[in-house]
Amino acid sequence: MQVTNFLKHHYRHFNAAALIDAAEGYNKHLAEGGKMMITLAGAMSTAEMGIQLAELIRQDKVQIISCTGANLEEDIFNLVAHDFYERVPNYRDLTPADEQALLERHMNRVTDTCIPEEEAMRRLEHSVLKFWEKADKAKEQYFPHEFFYQILKSGELEQYYQIDPKDSWMLAAAEKNLPIICPGWEDSTLGNIFAGHVIAGDIQNVHTVRTGIEYMIFLAEWYTKQATDESKVGFFQIGGGIAGDFPICVVPMLHQDLGRTSVPLWGYFCQISDSTTSYGSYSGAVPNEKITWGKLGQDTPKFIIESDATIVAPLIFAIVLGQ
Repeated sequence: MQVTNFLKHHYRHFNAAALIDAAEGYNKHLAEGGKMMITLAGAMSTAEMGIQLAELIRQDKVQIISCTGANLEEDIFNLVAHDFYERVPNYRDLTPADEQALLERHMNRVTDTCIPEEEAMRRLEHSVLKFWEKADKAKEQYFPHEFFYQILKSGELEQYYQIDPKDSWMLAAAEKNLPIICPGWEDSTLGNIFAGHVIAGDIQNVHTVRTGIEYMIFLAEWYTKQATDESKVGFFQIGGGIAGDFPICVVPMLHQDLGRTSVPLWGYFCQISDSTTSYGSYSGAVPNEKITWGKLGQDTPKFIIESDATIVAPLIFAIVLGQ
């Protein structure tokens, strides 16, 4: 409890106090029998959020995840190629010529971290292509995360592991067969690679990888079964964008488009965001705006921490994990 005790002693006001309130609200929601969805925007896997997220999964403190395609694949990139990554602490000083030099070395930069194309992206492509082609020939279809689960469970990548497997949230999720929603998977490295193999004729059916609409259908059925007045589903949003906006809309869809008005609203809401409210973006929308869309209720516990998610999320997770 050292981390928790430190935070509760020092984090008393402003965004710091909101962090404590959100973490305690998370614990209260679970203690009352609730379930939790965590959404991952941007490149949180490259920020190695998996170190704590994996433990949350193992301890059943998250029941479903929504993430970008980048987060889905980048946790596995890190798993199999961590030793080849390069950190660029002075990334703000890089010139266009410096960036070109990174490109020529096939080092794809995400802020201060460079992902090695050959050891990460192409290594995973080599494995996933076999699973895509096998499903395609058998006329089978799977979601993006299901293909990754198949690969991880096959053990094919174990020879390449370069981090402690317990720090991979995708491995933890695969072991529990955790539901994952990955809207807009097409906007990812492997989404681009899949499109390339379809164009090249290696994959005959573009729907061998199931689509975002099918993800929403799956989520609608999952939410209808899991969300009850005795066990509501909470929404813990890291960042903004499609990873958050897509799944939170399942509730107004169920109510307004399917007439399932008995399905409860989200039972808890927290967002870590540094987006500016006045720009009209979803990422900057304050929780109360979601009441007008039928996503949250007047009495839903709502928290927003306006700060860097890579700093805030690990601290909240530490409290939730009792560290």
